Parts: sequence; structure tokens; C-alpha cells
Amino acid sequence: MSIAENKKAFFDYFIEERLEAGLSLEGWEVKAIRAGRAQIKEGYVVIRSAELFLIGAHISALPTVSIHIRPDPVRTRKLLLHAAQIRKLIGRVERRGYTLVPLNLHYAKGRIKCDIGLAKGKKQYDKRAAEKKRDWEREKARLIRG
Repeated sequence: MSIAENKKAFFDYFIEERLEAGLSLEGWEVKAIRAGRAQIKEGYVVIRSAELFLIGAHISALPTVSIHIRPDPVRTRKLLLHAAQIRKLIGRVERRGYTLVPLNLHYAKGRIKCDIGLAKGKKQYDKRAAEKKRDWEREKARLIRG
């Protein structure tokens, strides 16, 4: 079941490969995500010292969060992957000009996971061609129906 989608990523990038990563979250963040207060539209993934981090994802705290905690809604969160997967991603990102983007947050066996995509940026003409193709598919379906 999906919690938050990043539809803009599919418009701006060609997604070549998808991976499911765990998230290192605090208790208030889990509660806020379960309440549907997460957004990853402006998020991106960076590699620092052979670790992956999710930056810019916004998880707004619930009003019932305790007083002694000052929650930061856009704090940097660590992504959890196997070391071999991380090495493979580092190689592709550094050598071939790929980037890593968060695609969605979802539940898997009761845990919150983040799908990340190995992506290559689209040029403006690629975006126009994709939009033209989508419009044609929509028009074709309309003509077939009636």
C-alpha cells in the first residue's frame, strides 16, 4: 500500500532500475507517516561515505508530539540497503551519470520502505514527446470507446 508518491520523478527522469530500501526513522516520524503526513516530491538521494541518505523528504509532525522533542520535518534520513547493492549504485552514479530519486513510500510487512530509482535525466524534447504519446493514447482510448 502506497503512502506517498513522487509522480514528478517519472516526468523528469527515465527510471532504469528500482530498489526497495528501508528507512531509519524516529518514533514520531513513523506515527506521522501512518497518519499520512509525508511528502517526497522534493526529496532526493545522496551518497556520503558509502551510505545513502534521503534529503528533502517532508514529514510533518503530529500536533500530539511531546513537548520536549523539537521535530525537524526535513531532516536527513538514512536509507538501509545491503552493502553490495550500495556499491553497485555508487558505481553507476559516479561513472555513468545516473542519479538516485525516491519514487514512493510504502508498507512492506508492517515496515515503512522507500522505493528508489536509478534514473537518467530527461531533456525538454523527451518530456514533450512523452506528453504527446500520453495524449495520443488517451485520444485513441476515447475513439475506441465511442
